Amino acid sequence: MLGEYDGLTNSQIQLLCDRRFGIGGDGLIKINATTMADVDFEVDYYNSDASKSFCGNGARCSVAFAIQQGIVIAQATFNAIDGIHAAKKEGDLVYLDMQNIDSIFHTDSCSIIDTGSPHYVWFEQDIDAIDMDKVGKTIRYSDAFFTDGINVNGVEIIAKNHIKIRTYERGVEAETLSCGTGATGCALVYATKANLVGQQTVKVDVEGGALRVSFDRVDTEFFENIKLIGPAKFVFKGEFNLED
Repeated sequence: MLGEYDGLTNSQIQLLCDRRFGIGGDGLIKINATTMADVDFEVDYYNSDASKSFCGNGARCSVAFAIQQGIVIAQATFNAIDGIHAAKKEGDLVYLDMQNIDSIFHTDSCSIIDTGSPHYVWFEQDIDAIDMDKVGKTIRYSDAFFTDGINVNGVEIIAKNHIKIRTYERGVEAETLSCGTGATGCALVYATKANLVGQQTVKVDVEGGALRVSFDRVDTEFFENIKLIGPAKFVFKGEFNLED
């Protein structure tokens, strides 16, 4: 029921996400009721430490869950921490509209992009050889990013319009199997590196499977019609009793 869990505390969210004493998860999502016109619901995402952000994969799963529960049929418009999104489900795939991007900060060693959450992106010859937790933690807790944190992504180019990424996520403070905002950010940074123009689709291999990111690159740093595309499958259900 929408609104049933509005009273969850940070400590309860952390407990639910705990992999030893709770259910276990990189984050927790609440689907909240909304009074906004032309919006079906709100996607309220919490990292496992109870900090809030936008989660692309979590948003896709939220839409799939809302369809399963009969809240919407086949497609939805929802509000999230970074604004309004639309999404649709076709078979196992959920197509999520992301916000337009009009700025990417590049240095000689990395790029910084915000796709609803901030991401640090760099390219490697062999991403599997990297100690991602060590590298990610070093960058995330550096002086430049210590206060607000940042997600850290290593990218390997596999072929034209095909990359592989690994992501260390703030809030989880570890490498995760898949990050939707990270996949989106890495695909767009790759587009600038490969000088892709016009309508494009980039395959993004992640530790947990594969995603696709489609977009129109209108100008040097301007991207629109960005879609994060990937599966969302029901895994299990259960009950968990929270202590008062």
